[in-house]
Amino acid sequence: MTDLPAFLDSSRPGVPDLAVPRGVLPFYLPNQPVRGRVVRLGPLAATLLSRHEHKAPIKALLGQALALAAALSSALKFKGSFSVQARGDGPVSLLVADCTEAGALRGYVRVDHEAEIAEDADAGRLLGQGYLAFTVDQGMDRDPQQGIVALEGPGLANMAEYYFKHSEQLPARVFLAAGETPSGWRASALVLERIAGAGGIGEDVTEEEQEEAWRTACILADTITPAELLDDTLPPERLLYRLFHGEGVAVGKPRALSFGCRCSRQRLGGILEGFPQDDLDHMAVDGEIVMTCEFCNFDFRFARDSVTGRPGA
Repeated sequence: MTDLPAFLDSSRPGVPDLAVPRGVLPFYLPNQPVRGRVVRLGPLAATLLSRHEHKAPIKALLGQALALAAALSSALKFKGSFSVQARGDGPVSLLVADCTEAGALRGYVRVDHEAEIAEDADAGRLLGQGYLAFTVDQGMDRDPQQGIVALEGPGLANMAEYYFKHSEQLPARVFLAAGETPSGWRASALVLERIAGAGGIGEDVTEEEQEEAWRTACILADTITPAELLDDTLPPERLLYRLFHGEGVAVGKPRALSFGCRCSRQRLGGILEGFPQDDLDHMAVDGEIVMTCEFCNFDFRFARDSVTGRPGA
């Protein structure tokens, strides 16, 4: 434990120095109103999902959320963080995954450990009734931008598609996969979006032709399997070629993903300084206050006499 006052100590626990250089690969179908991203977390999935001990269905749900957050954040221009959050009345009362503009990922689930969870439980059974929120947080100087919809559908991919249909009014197809493979836990996503309007494909293209192009892309994407999404030996470019070679698929510049917990003693110490003295006394056990980062599951320990707090009412 450091001797520095909490508000001066910016240290943080050691985190895996792990990055996936080609974690997100954007693509588009030339002369068609279709764009998308393929996300492959690779070994980063195993690292993120090992921070807590969870049953396989819980890990799979969190892995899918992490892949979804990476896919959706990479389509936006922002500085800060993009988060996928679901709250429900099921065994998983809270699901959070967020990704910064630099590709730093983290995630967390709050689980009722006394609840019975079937090995084949999907997102709908794990989350129950509640809501799904997508949020862009660009810091204290700007209000967060948030869209919220009810949880609808058996899987997280269905819930995300429901969001796009009812909140963004733009068609989208979402394919998510997470599971344990011979190489460890993996998580992946394929997201297709229909570009609004003609999407730069020419003024002579009719709305009917655009709709047909979108339907064709969705039919082709529907042939993808979870095994293909999670296969480390199948490069994203090859996967896209399998799906869309007849459409002339083109790829953009890949983006990196990395382990992205942003906790620190300084941040948590600042939170403690806002509590009244009496509350801090109740938090202390044997002269220490312990605060746990729920994302990386690390305990920060503060000597009670090192935290000033604020005077009681």
